[in-house]
Parts: sequence; C-alpha cells; structure tokens
Amino acid sequence: MTRVPDIPSFDDYVSSLGRLTAHVDPTAPSANASDIKEAAHSLSVLDNVSIDSLASWIAAHPKWVPVLGLAVGLSQEKLKNTLKNRFDSSGWQTLARQRANELITMLDEDYDVVRLVSVQRRCGYDFGDILVARAGTRLTATRAGFSGRKVENEVEAIAAGLGLRWQTRTRFVGRNSRTAPCDLAIPDGYNAAIVVAAKVFDSTGSKLTDAVREIEEMADVRLPRQYIIAVIDGIGWKSRKADLRRIYDLWATEQIDGTYSLASLGRFREDLERAARLSSRNGTTNPPKLASPQVTGSIMPPGG
Repeated sequence: MTRVPDIPSFDDYVSSLGRLTAHVDPTAPSANASDIKEAAHSLSVLDNVSIDSLASWIAAHPKWVPVLGLAVGLSQEKLKNTLKNRFDSSGWQTLARQRANELITMLDEDYDVVRLVSVQRRCGYDFGDILVARAGTRLTATRAGFSGRKVENEVEAIAAGLGLRWQTRTRFVGRNSRTAPCDLAIPDGYNAAIVVAAKVFDSTGSKLTDAVREIEEMADVRLPRQYIIAVIDGIGWKSRKADLRRIYDLWATEQIDGTYSLASLGRFREDLERAARLSSRNGTTNPPKLASPQVTGSIMPPGG
C-alpha cells in the first residue's frame, strides 16, 4: 500500500493520542477481594511511603500494582491503558520487575500516589465512604461522556469560527440516497459537503469497534464531492491499534480525507477551511445561507 504524501506515519499518529478523562480518587470494586486486602495490609505496615519504598514494594510484589491503581482511582482497564500510553506496555508485572522506579514515578507525577497512599492507609472508613467509593465508577463513565462531548464542542467551535453552518449527531445523505451516521455535517445532513466523525475513548471495548464501523460506513456511502474527516483521540485506541489502523488505512488510501487528534486541531481547522472553500467554489453543494446575511448559497464566510 502506498501512503498518501503529507500524512504522518501510523506510529506518529498513535503517539499523538492522549488521555482525555481525569482520574477519580475513590477506589473501584473488584472481584479479587482477598488479594486486594492482603496488598492493602502490606501497604499499611510499610515503615514509610515514598517513591523508593513503593518501587521496592512492587518489585517484591509485581501482581499488586493494580492495588496502587485503585488507591488513585484507576480501574484495572484504566491502569493498563495508562501504562500502554507511557511505557508502550500494559504488562504491569514485567514493568514492576524491570522498571519499578519509573512506574512509581509516573504514578506519583500523574496521580499523586505517594500522598494518596499515605493518607488512605491510616484512615478509618464508614458505610458512607464505601458508597462514595462505589459511586466513583459511575462518575468515571459520566466524565468519559463529558470528554467526548468536549471534543465535539471543539470541532463545532472551529466550524463556528470559520463562519460555517453545521448540524450535529445526524445522518448524512450520500451515494444512491444512502445514509451514514456522523457527529457533524456541514451544512447539514441532507446537503452534506463535509462530514466529521469525532471518536474519543480513554477506555477500550466494543465502542471502539463500533466507531471504526461507522467511519467505514461513512467512507462507503460518500459521494465523490463529499469530504470525510475523522477526529480520533484517547489512550484507549493504543490498546486497540488494529482498529485504529483500519481508520488510518482509510486515510492512507484516500477513502477519507483526513484523520486528526486533539494535538492537530490547528491542522484540522486549516484543512476544514480549505475543503469548505473548494466545495463552495466548485458549486457542488446547495447549502442554506450562512449566519452572515451577505452570503448565500455558500458554506464559506465572506471573502471566501
């Protein structure tokens, strides 16, 4: 397969993905109750809590690394994604044996593990504290939804800044009157000249595969005159590289017109503006007028 010029390599694109959701302090429930309790007891009797002492602790007990994750509000899945993002490996036992100090330093810099373990191991907890901890998993899911919406808001803000009209979370009409889902259509789903998919995930699961299928459906339905753009981010994709590569290959083979992360939204804005200008000048769309009363029959702002 010949890669289209002027696009980053797949590895460079993967490295641009970042974490989207904030971590939650309350510990998540686990089926491994006995291991967790044993590890918690071991932590509680440490003479002191520091980067060095915790590094020695996980080097001696590599299987207990997830307990430190729980101490800072990381589920096992979130911990694996975090390790994959930082060390390109989700194998915490190997990391604990070979790079214990680096692992603990990362957990302290990003999640304040030394302070949180120091505080929590001496605390007494009541029934209310248990309920708060259990609510933490629901809060994580809620925040994940907020992060996805934040990316959509960023994309909408760019469209607004360019003076474009758009419609969100709709279906656009393509070849042979077929339709496909999109997160943003310019100017709308029926008259779509440009369509955007915004797919951001810090966790892994079936939603990522569903996102790939949606983008593949968009590419399959598109008319030659329509631009298909994807904004992809979140460290969850780093654990599903096969799915991410399917999207990247759509870009590399020119079945879609661009794939961006939050780190490249500046480039996204430039390319969106270029696509909008080309669509307007070629007369390939018949969108409604812009917010500006000076412009009709165009998806571009005055001066375009």
